[in-house]
Amino acid sequence: MRDVAVVGFAQRQMSHFDGSPTMVELLVPLFAELWEQTGWSKDDIGFWCSGSSDYLAGRSFSFVSAVDAIGTLPPVNESHVEMDAAWALYEAWVKIQTGEVDAALVYGFGKSSAGLLRRVLALQLDPYVLTPLWPDTVSIAALQARLGLEAGRWSEEDLAAVVAGSRSAATANPYALLSGETSVDKLLAEPMFSDPLRKHDCAPVTDGAAAIVIAAGDRARSVCERPAWITGYEHRTDGQNLSLRDLSRAPSVAGAASRLDLAGVDVAELHAPFSHQELLLREELGLDDSVSVNPSGGPLAGNPMFSAGLIRIGEAARRIQDGTAGKVLAHATSGPALQQNLLCVMSGTSTGGGN
Repeated sequence: MRDVAVVGFAQRQMSHFDGSPTMVELLVPLFAELWEQTGWSKDDIGFWCSGSSDYLAGRSFSFVSAVDAIGTLPPVNESHVEMDAAWALYEAWVKIQTGEVDAALVYGFGKSSAGLLRRVLALQLDPYVLTPLWPDTVSIAALQARLGLEAGRWSEEDLAAVVAGSRSAATANPYALLSGETSVDKLLAEPMFSDPLRKHDCAPVTDGAAAIVIAAGDRARSVCERPAWITGYEHRTDGQNLSLRDLSRAPSVAGAASRLDLAGVDVAELHAPFSHQELLLREELGLDDSVSVNPSGGPLAGNPMFSAGLIRIGEAARRIQDGTAGKVLAHATSGPALQQNLLCVMSGTSTGGGN
């Protein structure tokens, strides 16, 4: 296996929908930021891969218009996944492993303002059994939270503590939409939004984008003083039909974790769009109090669709690059109630797999 590392990361989240820029307008500044970080240009990238959703944009092949941000003359080697860009990063990592390219740029974007997000995401459900009922994402998450409450897996106080921790951590994150000190009692005094979830238990809806540059071996070392080397990658999925699994558990997370070396992880960035899901992920991953979870504030501080998972990888990689962590874990999810899950382990030390 080739040594591959994250060497650049940029993101943007929109706090207001009115006048929100197009995806090309969002991406061009992000690419410029990556060129500044790496000293590279478009010509140094061997492969491009994006993550987005035509359902969210409301038109077919919407990702093609975003390719204008790259500049396609001369033509570029490009691909796309119809889901969070964390999976696009996996495709790019595999592309580098084949030896066809040495560097790749991955980006994700989503304009949730284009429609009613809770309803649009119902289209990812089983088309025969579930989609005709139009159960929205918040209601499904509330069902998951209720099952955990009834089973004694967590309490309403536990959920509020997750939110309070997210808001506090996010005060140091300039990209966070929700931040500031608050208390568990104050949060519990808020009205129910979708019982047993309050509005603060749900990630904010926002437009946004993110981009990451990865490179192999000496190319990574040449542009980054402390690259975040990818030492483990695994992704699994649970059944699409919600009745086929215990919603208060995430077997695909535990299964993916069992194939990775998580010993010594200092920081974990978890893609938990709902407060109870952070508790569920902590348990499935076996993370104890020694691990700093979501020091960026996590998705509860900002959750742009189809780039929030990629942001978790970028935020975790930053901890390696700035020297505050030696080994980190990033998690991304897609689908209802933590259906699909991806884990990425990064370290300040390469595996020695070569260029």
